[in-house]
Amino acid sequence: MQERQGLVTIDGNPLTLVGPELRPGDAAPGFTLLDTDMNPKTLEDYRGRPLIISSVPSLDTPVCDMETRRFNREAASLGDGVRVLTVSMDLPFAQSRWCGAAGVDNVVTLSDHKDASFGENWGVLLRELRLLARCVFVVDADAVIRFVHLVPEVTDEPDYDAVLAAVRDVV
Repeated sequence: MQERQGLVTIDGNPLTLVGPELRPGDAAPGFTLLDTDMNPKTLEDYRGRPLIISSVPSLDTPVCDMETRRFNREAASLGDGVRVLTVSMDLPFAQSRWCGAAGVDNVVTLSDHKDASFGENWGVLLRELRLLARCVFVVDADAVIRFVHLVPEVTDEPDYDAVLAAVRDVV
């Protein structure tokens, strides 16, 4: 598996990304994730409409919490045509508990804890921590990646305006 160094840090410490570097125009790779009811979900389950896919280290951290809440608010204004997915290594039970406590109902949370297939296939698995890097992808209805925003410092929030502009371009 390909490894890439020097692209992300956590508190200034460099980390290694496992997997390919995805770019706009690339076909979205497959994945198998678990939803909060432990059901497997694949990219095909969400095909046919634009997606914002936000990978985060853990919903139980302050920045991931803020990011997912922000995308939950934004999802309401994007309409039914756009799905927002948040992927983390958190267990599905923890994701369900967090969503309930946070009132998040416009974002679908999915767990990569079992196989790390999303992390490896989408190039956002942090080798040293077995967590996901903070990265936001916009995927069009035909499963083509249209925007990638890898956040260089994992403890920083993404550029929400750039993500929302990118998704509006594909709606």
